[in-house]
Amino acid sequence: MSSPTPASTDAYVVIGNPIAHSKSPAIHAHFAAQTAQQMDYQRLLAPLDQFAATVHTFIAAGGKGANVTVPFKLEAFALATELTPRAQAAGAVNTLKFDGEKILGENTDGIGIVMDIVRNAGFALRSKRVLLLGAGGASRGALLPLLEQQPAELVIANRTVAKAQELAAMATQYLPEAVVHASSFHDLDGHFDVIINATSASLNDELPPLSATLFSSATLAYDMMYGAQPTAFLRFAAEHAAQCRDGLGMLVEQAAEAFSLWRGVRPETAQVLMTLRAELQASAVA
Repeated sequence: MSSPTPASTDAYVVIGNPIAHSKSPAIHAHFAAQTAQQMDYQRLLAPLDQFAATVHTFIAAGGKGANVTVPFKLEAFALATELTPRAQAAGAVNTLKFDGEKILGENTDGIGIVMDIVRNAGFALRSKRVLLLGAGGASRGALLPLLEQQPAELVIANRTVAKAQELAAMATQYLPEAVVHASSFHDLDGHFDVIINATSASLNDELPPLSATLFSSATLAYDMMYGAQPTAFLRFAAEHAAQCRDGLGMLVEQAAEAFSLWRGVRPETAQVLMTLRAELQASAVA
């Protein structure tokens, strides 16, 4: 943290390693100004082997809550004394709320993507055929919120099918009525209404091994990653007529969910998302 905050101002942080790149302080500053909340939000770099100690030090200094980013989401899960159902299903925590001795762990990543798709993109998930690419932590975090939207079918595709099968089995434990299937990339068939890339391929500007037949002009292609330029996945989807959306809205919406948990009011996200998008486009031109 850069400096002590006034006694009347509640302190929050985003904890990670690395952390200097995080847009969370700017997002929460917008939210606080919009909702007239007295709070200070900073970046907090935690040593890789001292996450729990860093959190407890922050709590002792009066900290009220924290967002958690890589590589500490599993450690945050273990640190929490109480977990929400979404956090339990995700097996990871990205939001902590401190109340006396209680450390509440929540995962807002999945609801963030749902809110961005349903509210911001105006694309209903109910009764739709949804494809989730990848079976890692990002997919696990998104799974329960996606299924709560009651899609007609959700298919989890992964290079290692066994991992996708494990995720599908876990999902039906929480929602027995959900229609969830596991698949390899190569066994996928038909077209999907929504295709969500939760793999790490976009980090290296690579494309999961997908057939063009999965896409149509009615398909929403969604990449959890975002950047100044479209990812390889979104470029491929656009070449096959799909509607495309990156994960910037997910970032803003998951932050809004965390803010609501902490402050009891949910901020409006449209202007913040517009501002961040403009900044990204400006950086692409620069």
